[in-house]
Amino acid sequence: MLQLDWATPWFAPWAKQGVKVLQAWKQLGNLPSALNAQQAVVSFVPQATLPVGNAYEAFIFDTAQVPTRDNAHDFFNGLCWLRFPHTKRRLNQLQAQAIARDGVQAQRGPLRDALTLFDENAALLFATPAIWQALKAKDWQALFVTHRADWALAQLVLFGHASLEKLMQAYKGITVHVLHAPMPTHMSDADIDNWLCQLLHEDWLHTKPFNPLPVMGIPAWWSANENPDFYADKTVFRA
Repeated sequence: MLQLDWATPWFAPWAKQGVKVLQAWKQLGNLPSALNAQQAVVSFVPQATLPVGNAYEAFIFDTAQVPTRDNAHDFFNGLCWLRFPHTKRRLNQLQAQAIARDGVQAQRGPLRDALTLFDENAALLFATPAIWQALKAKDWQALFVTHRADWALAQLVLFGHASLEKLMQAYKGITVHVLHAPMPTHMSDADIDNWLCQLLHEDWLHTKPFNPLPVMGIPAWWSANENPDFYADKTVFRA
């Protein structure tokens, strides 16, 4: 069973449903049943339900069933389905449409690459113009030191389930991909889900609308970043 510190800045927003799912997983003995107990918009089924040769995304689109393994990666994927169901449906729809049009290729192609990056590693940000300007310029000193106080007004929402999995064993180099589109204001999960779903269009995704953000540099996320020398590490904070 997973051991998570729900008090951390990255897991705290997921605690309400995450604790329930973990408790149900312990009681029911498998993750698909635990997720189904939360009344999701899709059904979660064992990974073995996915027929050999069927594309994962196409299967979900055709059946409204999500093949799920008993592991951390699929636990966080399930939480994303519970928290942002409309956005997850839209991502799946675009993946399935691309597969129907182009088939399953050895390489995904630009659209499916962008969709996968979004699904696995995207984050959303409400912040001051100064933070956005520094983020887009990869000016890490301005972002995290000069405008450090501005982060008290910011809201970062992690969406990608692979990034959440990485944060189980947090380390300095974890990087998420923030969407170019700033969130309009502090919003509820339902508002974020509806807003984000409306953004997801093929032409927009082709522009690769992401900015890399080393999340452990965010003030109050990690005690080590209280020392300004933390940001001098060029292997993480690259131009």
